[in-house]
Amino acid sequence: MGWIRQIVAVTMLNLRTVPKRIGPSIVAIVGIAGVVVVLVAVLSIAEGFRAAMVGAGAPDRAIVMRSGSDSEMTSGLSGPETDIIKQAPGLAREGRAPVASAELFVIIDLPKASTGTSANVPMRGIEPAAFDVRDEVKIVEGRMLRFGTNEVVVGSAAARQFAGVTVGSSIASGQVTWHVVGLFESGGSVAETELWCDARTLQGAYRRGNSYQTVLARLDTPDSFGAFRDWLTSNPQLNVTVRRETEYYAAQSRTLTNLIQTIGFAIAGLMAIGAVFGAVLTMYTAVATRAREIATLRALGFNSTAVLVSVLAESLALAALGGLVGGLIAWAGFNGYQTSTMNFQTFSQVAFAFRVTPALLGLGLIWALFMGLAGGLLPAVRASRLPIAQALREL
Repeated sequence: MGWIRQIVAVTMLNLRTVPKRIGPSIVAIVGIAGVVVVLVAVLSIAEGFRAAMVGAGAPDRAIVMRSGSDSEMTSGLSGPETDIIKQAPGLAREGRAPVASAELFVIIDLPKASTGTSANVPMRGIEPAAFDVRDEVKIVEGRMLRFGTNEVVVGSAAARQFAGVTVGSSIASGQVTWHVVGLFESGGSVAETELWCDARTLQGAYRRGNSYQTVLARLDTPDSFGAFRDWLTSNPQLNVTVRRETEYYAAQSRTLTNLIQTIGFAIAGLMAIGAVFGAVLTMYTAVATRAREIATLRALGFNSTAVLVSVLAESLALAALGGLVGGLIAWAGFNGYQTSTMNFQTFSQVAFAFRVTPALLGLGLIWALFMGLAGGLLPAVRASRLPIAQALREL
């Protein structure tokens, strides 16, 4: 146990002398904190986008599209086909009415509230059952739209991000002027970026005839999915693909999430190189200024392992402090920040909030400790191998 006591004694001595080297120490802390801020901030974009997309799904809901379609934009179903879909076993029913909504999805141009530039905003034509299928959706301002009219309800995120979609305003699109009568929330999911209107009215406005793009259905139970899917995909009257809603939105989010994460790690990696050099210089300075002290400890019987570990511990302590500072700045500056970006699957805007999660903060701290370890390793080896006689003669 003697070597452990030596390590603890030398390490505590190192840490107590850090204030004497406050300048170089601050440089190392700031460099590492900067890397953590950038890493966590960029990854919080991906986490926020993923949460908005995945949060729209539920395990007891299924989405039916034309076979071969990977998004609503590329799907198409006729009115008679949607009627057949609503007869499938495993579908939840209220009385004799199926809890399913045949829906139409179009893109309209609206100006962004912040810049005034044009943005592709999704407008969804729904049936009355849509609010039974999506029971998490609540009207929080105004009232529900009247089906068969040109009224719309707007998601709360769309109202924040785009101009002219507040309750009481009008939107000119297609061959219709739409009147905004309500504002809804859906737990922060991607649905809050959309405008909802009557599907039949939307068909007429865009000359779509009796056609839809998807059917969103609530199942009796999550386990009913297999029977529901098998009946539809084996029906010779249909040519459809059936997916759980959670799986559909997870796939929708994957492309952009992976892109953002790749960019985030690449930027943080490049910045980390500079931060590691800063840590190396800081620790070399610490070793140089304490050369006689280290040599004295060695002469008194402290082994080289204790010296090596003590220098590494100092580097890791500075890195941990930088990681904590960077994580706190990222959380205070970015968590909950509202923005929107393009969903490359549907070519429409998705509004979401940055999410600085505990997992991201933990990742930032691990990244900081890795930089501290890399920056302190060479100086620690040099300190442990410092010739005692030569070091004692240094001023």
